[in-house]
Amino acid sequence: MSDFERSEKSNVASPLIGEGIRGDGQAKWYVVHTYSGHENKVKVNIEKMVENRGMQDLILDIIVPTEDRVEIKDGQRKIKTRKMFPGYVIIKMIVTNESWYLVRNTQGVTGFVGHGSDPIPLTDEEVARMGIEKVYIDLDVEVGDTVRVISGPFESFMGEVLEINKEKQVLTVKVSMFGRDTPVELEFGQVEKL
Repeated sequence: MSDFERSEKSNVASPLIGEGIRGDGQAKWYVVHTYSGHENKVKVNIEKMVENRGMQDLILDIIVPTEDRVEIKDGQRKIKTRKMFPGYVIIKMIVTNESWYLVRNTQGVTGFVGHGSDPIPLTDEEVARMGIEKVYIDLDVEVGDTVRVISGPFESFMGEVLEINKEKQVLTVKVSMFGRDTPVELEFGQVEKL
């Protein structure tokens, strides 16, 4: 048996494939590490395999996060699009042995971010911070309620709600700083009702 046949055989019958993968049936965002510069190729390859194998119910979305930067060169304004996280692709998927295997064995993928064969999903806070997906928070507060700030520069401050903008998911809170009441705009995810 040639080395190639032996390696092919070991890949197919490997006991490590999918070991430790326990899909809970929930679609979550996962980070996949790729060869630098191969992010878009990986995205296209995974999309093709998902289409060919009919796995649209397991792998829901694939994103290569980018941002537009304005550069001024020789007095000319140019908008350049650059990757926010070179070498990474973000995938919304339900982890099963089959979906894990498809992504993990795509050309250009070096692995999931996580422990060995057990990928770790992004938290809702990380997803919102990265701007991948807008996470809507249903905050049960009204004008006049007291809230505690649980994250950000005003963490552990308490204040009275002055204004609520449910569409933008922000609220204005009157916080006492340096002996003065100061209105501060906070996101819904930064406060908890007392």
